[in-house]
Amino acid sequence: MFRIFGVLAGFYLFGFLGALLGYFLGSVVDRFRAFGSVGMNPFSAPRRQSIFLETVFISMGKLAKVDGHITEHEITHVEQFMLKLGMSSEHRLKAIALFKRGASQKFDLNPKLNEFIAICGYSSSLKQMLLVYLIIMGISDGQLNTAEVNLLRDIGQRLGYGEAAFEQLLDMVLNQTHFADGQTTMSANAVEDAYKALGVTQDSSDKEIKKAYRKLMSQYHPDKLMGQGVPEEMISVATEQAKEVQIAYDLIKKHREQNQATP
Repeated sequence: MFRIFGVLAGFYLFGFLGALLGYFLGSVVDRFRAFGSVGMNPFSAPRRQSIFLETVFISMGKLAKVDGHITEHEITHVEQFMLKLGMSSEHRLKAIALFKRGASQKFDLNPKLNEFIAICGYSSSLKQMLLVYLIIMGISDGQLNTAEVNLLRDIGQRLGYGEAAFEQLLDMVLNQTHFADGQTTMSANAVEDAYKALGVTQDSSDKEIKKAYRKLMSQYHPDKLMGQGVPEEMISVATEQAKEVQIAYDLIKKHREQNQATP
C-alpha cells in the first residue's frame, strides 16, 4: 500500500526520479509493517530457534527410521541429547513427539526443510550445524549405513551443499568424533584422522591448516551460533566439536614440530 502511495507522491513532487525513490521508501515501510505490526517477525531469534529445534528432532526421527528400524543406540543417543540440552519435562515430551513424527513411515520431510530454509537458510552456520547434529546422530550406533548417508546427502543438497562439499563435511565430522575422548596419541592413524578432521591434507601448508582451524573454531563459536539462531541449550554439542577440532589441530602442530626437529 505504502509503495503505491510513495510512487504517486514522488512522481507528483519530483517526477520520474521521485517516483523511484517513493517506491523504494514505500517498500521499506510495507516490509516493516508486515514484520512489526502483524504477529511475530518470522526471522526473530525465538522463531529461528523454534524452527531449528523442530527441524533437528524431526530430522533425527527420519534418519533413525530410514533404514527400517530404530536401534537402542539411536534411542539412547536422543535421550542423552535431550539430557545434555537440559530440557524440561514439557520440552522433552515435545521433542519426543517431534522425533516420533519424523520417524513415522509416511512422513514427508520436505515441508519442514522448506520451512527451515525459508527462516534459517540465510545462515550457513545454521545449515551446517543442522547437518553436524544429524551426522552425529547417524553414527551414534557406530556406523553410517547406505540409507542414512543417502538421506543426509539429500538433506545436504536441499540446504545447498554440492556433492564435494557434503562429502568433505561428512568426512570432517566423522573424524572429529575420533577425538571425542580427548585422545592425543601420536599414531599414524591419529595424525591422519586429525588432518581429515580439519578438512586438510598432510601436503597442506602450515598457513592453510591454521586457516582451516580458525574457520572451524569460528563456525562452532557459541556467541556466533546463538546470534544466528541456535538455541543456547544446543550450544554444548558445538562446544564439544570445537574441543575435538582443537585436539586435532594441536596433534597436527605437535607432529609437524617433531618432524621439523628430526635431523
